[in-house]
Amino acid sequence: MDSARTSNAAGDAYAAEVERLRAAGLVGASGRLRELFDFLADRGAEAQSATQAEIAEAVFGQSETDGDDATVRVYVHRLRKKLDDHYLANPPAPGQAVLEIPAGVYALQMAEQLPAPSASVPALTVPPRGQMMRYWPALGVLALLAAFLAGMVLNRGFTPATNAIWQPLNTSQRPVLVVLGDYYLFGEIDPVNPEDGRLIRDFRVNSAEDLLRMQEAEPDRFGFAEDVGLNYLPFQTGYALQALAPLLASADKPLDVIAASQLTSDMLNTNDVVYIGLLSGMGLLEEITFAQSSLRVGDSYDEIIDRETGQRWMSDEARRLASPAFYRDFAYITRYRAPGGALVTVIASERVTGLRGIGAIVASGDLPDELSDAAAHDGFEALFQITGQQGADLSDRLILARERE
Repeated sequence: MDSARTSNAAGDAYAAEVERLRAAGLVGASGRLRELFDFLADRGAEAQSATQAEIAEAVFGQSETDGDDATVRVYVHRLRKKLDDHYLANPPAPGQAVLEIPAGVYALQMAEQLPAPSASVPALTVPPRGQMMRYWPALGVLALLAAFLAGMVLNRGFTPATNAIWQPLNTSQRPVLVVLGDYYLFGEIDPVNPEDGRLIRDFRVNSAEDLLRMQEAEPDRFGFAEDVGLNYLPFQTGYALQALAPLLASADKPLDVIAASQLTSDMLNTNDVVYIGLLSGMGLLEEITFAQSSLRVGDSYDEIIDRETGQRWMSDEARRLASPAFYRDFAYITRYRAPGGALVTVIASERVTGLRGIGAIVASGDLPDELSDAAAHDGFEALFQITGQQGADLSDRLILARERE
């Protein structure tokens, strides 16, 4: 009797949450995603995982399909992401039913919720592995923000000298966005053995939206891919950020810090931008930055190439970092006006040693004469060689500095 009563209560809670999600417009009023949601929801809270063939026939009208249907995988992924995003943006109340589509399962199920902590005794709970992944990018951003704020606190009352690189930014009336180069990672989940999944970085995939596009364009390659809500930032970004913090904070204007994966074209219509990070983490800014540049980035992001002469400057950090040998890395600096009106300043490098060394150079009140002369133009670009050893930046040399065309 108790078991039946519990089962009925769970079924009622499941049905109520299904209706609430429909009313909230989770999947819209019509379309394939709504049909998939309805199909899985109508099977009930205790239903076993459907097969891809069953979904293909019921939702997409495909009566003949093989055992591995890419369309089904893509749409199930989208629905799973919709559910995850909904509960992330609208945390459920204590005791509220939560629905999920577990990895490797084609069924809408009730998720287990942790009990609410007592109001009188603070509780520290470790979230499940999937949820913990979502917190990692936030922790990385907070760490770098701490370095940013530390720089301002340590230099309180000190107004840094503004060199020619930053003078136009100080006179601009726009707020400043400090954009940190980050990397989007996605998971590859084996539906049979989910524990054998792995994390992947693909330069073509820089957001969850990119992942969905690649799933549609290359279902054989990305069919088992999952958005796990994970981005990371190279910690050496903190060195450059800390060096630049007092200078940027001295400008009497609104300032915010975001990840490159959060930057949109619309933001360039209302903000000036300072990018700090690796060349490979520029995202949207990469194409805009190098469209009118006399330089271009090599396919591996470990080299910068002169378009006219073909000369290449390639980092050898990756081959020598683990040994005591000296190596070269290259850092790139530019400032230009973007089509949306934004004044864009880029502080970037091929590898992390260059990023570690370039911050202090561009923040200095005493720039090399050649760089100072180039930065006096409306747009300029420059290249530094940073000599390193096991991650430490030992010396630097200006390779070129010139006006942008």
